[in-house]
Amino acid sequence: MEHIYKEKKKGAPVFILLHGTGGSETDLLTLAELLNPEYNVLGIRGNVQENGMNRYFKRHGEGQYDWEDLEFRGNELYEFIVKKSNEHEFKLEDTVLVGFSNGSNIAIHMMLRHPDTFKKAALFAPLYPADVEDKQDFREVDVFLSLGKGDPIVPESESERVIHLFKERGADVTTAWVNGHNLTQEVALEAKNWLN
Repeated sequence: MEHIYKEKKKGAPVFILLHGTGGSETDLLTLAELLNPEYNVLGIRGNVQENGMNRYFKRHGEGQYDWEDLEFRGNELYEFIVKKSNEHEFKLEDTVLVGFSNGSNIAIHMMLRHPDTFKKAALFAPLYPADVEDKQDFREVDVFLSLGKGDPIVPESESERVIHLFKERGADVTTAWVNGHNLTQEVALEAKNWLN
């Protein structure tokens, strides 16, 4: 997978940056720098193309996931992260998933599939339109969720579903609301306060 790895400080935690639709592995570098300039960074480009735009998994339409492809791509991404952790000698429990939109959505999928692996995530404009039956144990998970009022892509009921998904599994959840489907400077600063 196309990616970028920046080591700032040996042994520091690692941001795993997951962009939104149409983005690339460098999209969230400025955000990572703001959140904590000493953390190392792994930015990964989605492997799927939709009308020439990078994504992490296929969909049939807005909010209509191709669940089979998400399962396959989620595994592919997870295995890639594991491989990079071995190459660059970082522990998966020292990573922070940082996602926007499509990147947040595959991050949630990986967290549900590997509840013992990822303990921290800052997810902006997430959507996970499914009722999840399994009751994963997220009591050691700390998550920051930035959600949109009047978001044209994610209805508020779906934002509430994401909050509920984490809370009912015991995660420590911090929420912030913005207008629309955006990642604003204000909410980035709130995420920084949450992280530090």
